[in-house]
Amino acid sequence: MPDTAASAAPTPATRLGAVRARIAAAAVAAGRDPAGITLVAVSKTQPAAAVAALADLGQQDFGENYLQEALPKIDALRARGLIWHYIGQLQSNKTRPVAEQFDWVHTVDRIRLVERLAAQRPFHAPPLNVCVQVKLGDETTKGGADPAELPALLAAVAAAPRLRLRGLMALPPEETDPARQRRWFAELAAHAAAARRAHPGLDTLSMGMSGDLEAAVTEGTTMLRIGTALFGERIQSKA
Repeated sequence: MPDTAASAAPTPATRLGAVRARIAAAAVAAGRDPAGITLVAVSKTQPAAAVAALADLGQQDFGENYLQEALPKIDALRARGLIWHYIGQLQSNKTRPVAEQFDWVHTVDRIRLVERLAAQRPFHAPPLNVCVQVKLGDETTKGGADPAELPALLAAVAAAPRLRLRGLMALPPEETDPARQRRWFAELAAHAAAARRAHPGLDTLSMGMSGDLEAAVTEGTTMLRIGTALFGERIQSKA
């Protein structure tokens, strides 16, 4: 007898279709064009084959947290021309592979990282797209610059050779109430609006994940980082 539970398991196509439908519905409800929102598939802990399966369906942007597992995937899938986003906490001694292998980094939160990424980005590569991570809430386990540090940090990125300042990113405290989710995202959007007075080209708000994408879309996200809704529950995490 066939295993009906296994046969009913969602496929990459159904998962991707469901996420795209959620984004489109949230965008329409907010009076926004879904085309203005980039979906970054968070493929941390996932094998290269799972990334390839989504790439076969047209997904181009992928986010990785752990360099030791990301670099072999990037190398294995290089011929596909995918866009790779580094979204994990960045340590100074690990900036070189990020500068050399990724297209985006979302977690710059201090000037030392700006200096190292700019010095290590290859001259033959296009500028590295940078989002500055802002600390929202008081969770000590999460990175991010204090909002008071933003003007100096944004100016440093904007002035750095081989880097392109794109926007802000945040990992707000986890909330289940949509109103509280929106409050955090509105706070990041307000920081971005203030930053645009000095940096009018700032065009990216990297905020929103599987459990709160609707709230993020309502508050103006341009880049969603979605993992669980696309890949299912994570395989065992790697340090």
